[in-house]
Amino acid sequence: MNLKKMIILNSILTFLLCFLTHFVYELLPNPIFAVFFPVNESIWEHMKMLYTTILLYSIIEYLIIKKYNLLANNFLFTQLIKSIISIPIYLAIFLPFYLNFGENMGVTFAILFITIFISNYIGYKILTLNPINYQKEISIIFIILIYIIMGILTFKTPRQEIFFDTSEEKYGINDYLIKK
Repeated sequence: MNLKKMIILNSILTFLLCFLTHFVYELLPNPIFAVFFPVNESIWEHMKMLYTTILLYSIIEYLIIKKYNLLANNFLFTQLIKSIISIPIYLAIFLPFYLNFGENMGVTFAILFITIFISNYIGYKILTLNPINYQKEISIIFIILIYIIMGILTFKTPRQEIFFDTSEEKYGINDYLIKK
């Protein structure tokens, strides 16, 4: 399997996995899953979904890389970078559309796929670099820190538009907007 096919395959499979991870908390509501999966329909919660999905798919990706004996010098570091950069890439493309035209599922899905594809492309460029010292340890620490931040933002959500679920009129997990 060549790198181009790998990027396309991984982008499609990650995109499809997003549909599953979107509903995990709804199916199995508990505080642990709330940290990893969306608890509402806000833009922020979908960024959390994207980050988690990329990391979850990395398990499958690792098995594919191992099977085909592809370069994997910086695998964990690459997954961390892919998952982190997916958030600003998505927001940079999505927010102008959303703010100017409102919610459109087709556009949202297209932007999600484009984001995953760009993240995968950048990830594979990083994957071929020489490993840095302690990259596995650094990656694990950052992944844990990011999930701690996500947990805090899920349970102690700032009252900012990016965290607001317009369909249920709430912030975070249970912070409902009270109308007067």
